[in-house]
Amino acid sequence: MITAIYPGSFDPITFGHLDIIKRSVRVVDELIVGVVFSHNAKNALFSVDERVRMIEEVTKDLEHVKVVPFRGLLIDFAKDMKADVIIRGLRAITDFEYELQMSQTNHRLHAEIETMFLTTSVEYSYLSSSVVKEVAKFGGDVSQFVPEISAMELRKKMKQKGECK
Repeated sequence: MITAIYPGSFDPITFGHLDIIKRSVRVVDELIVGVVFSHNAKNALFSVDERVRMIEEVTKDLEHVKVVPFRGLLIDFAKDMKADVIIRGLRAITDFEYELQMSQTNHRLHAEIETMFLTTSVEYSYLSSSVVKEVAKFGGDVSQFVPEISAMELRKKMKQKGECK
């Protein structure tokens, strides 16, 4: 049985993230979507509980998917979850350079856990949570980028912050 972790901030989950999740469940027996509490380079718009809830909603019809929040090093979380594989999505060559460095570091820390890269489907290669939040901030329609739950929660959050038209 192969257990994989697909980690990320998912702030919010996009169709690109969902594409990687759906493709991952075809090649592993169990997929754990690891939702990181915080990331030093990002300020989360949504709390970890809100992000977990949105991901659970959009993956509820997928078998063998579990959503788990985590803190600390990804490799430690992967060991705790008894994962065999870490799945990372790649949009561009710049993603690869960073992800290669991280996978090599993780391999040094725990060689039994492999990293598998999935290239993003072409229709989502430009998409990121940051871009989606920027569009939402200025009142743009994000429904083509994110599942309805994410779009709804983005509108609500932006209105609360007074940033949505």
